[in-house]
Amino acid sequence: MSPEVAATVGDDVVTVADVDAREQRLRRGGSAHTLPRPGTAEARQLRRWITQVLVAERVLAREAAGAEPAAEHADVEPPDAVARMELGSIAAATLTDPRGRAVFARVTAGVRVSDGEVRDYHRRNPKRFAPRRAVPGGWHAPAGAVDFAEVRPLIAGHLLAAARRREFRRWLDARCAETVVLAPGYEHPGDPGQPDNTHRH
Repeated sequence: MSPEVAATVGDDVVTVADVDAREQRLRRGGSAHTLPRPGTAEARQLRRWITQVLVAERVLAREAAGAEPAAEHADVEPPDAVARMELGSIAAATLTDPRGRAVFARVTAGVRVSDGEVRDYHRRNPKRFAPRRAVPGGWHAPAGAVDFAEVRPLIAGHLLAAARRREFRRWLDARCAETVVLAPGYEHPGDPGQPDNTHRH
């Protein structure tokens, strides 16, 4: 790879200038004070993370290129805090864009949750979706016995959303593994072979 290339996605090139531009955009944003100082190991890790986001965006753009207008993002909302943890920060970052959510909707359209899974979840977590009542001290507690028929749609929705996120993450990881080549210095932040990885066992 040329020194100016951070990564390739098939025949699409992510340049070092692309990484620079995204980093500058982050550093001009409202969370700039939380970012590491340039030149540090943490800043190099940030640039590796940015590269991962850029290549994931390119993967999704390639997937969305032939999408029909009907493949809108439908009921897919930008990920909340729980969804970001389940997806991981890179996959979650791609879902801030409507095109990413359209691909998410298409990739996960066939995901289903069985009635047995819903019943099993309710058996293990009988009060998870129970109505809440206020108790002394400002706390809230389950209001009492729960009718399965009442909470079934809530449980099914909860499990389906989680299953769709898992499928999207699996799909995106597989697509990136198939099509992405990273230049030295732009490896995945968690790659144990790169020198700034501090997650040791």
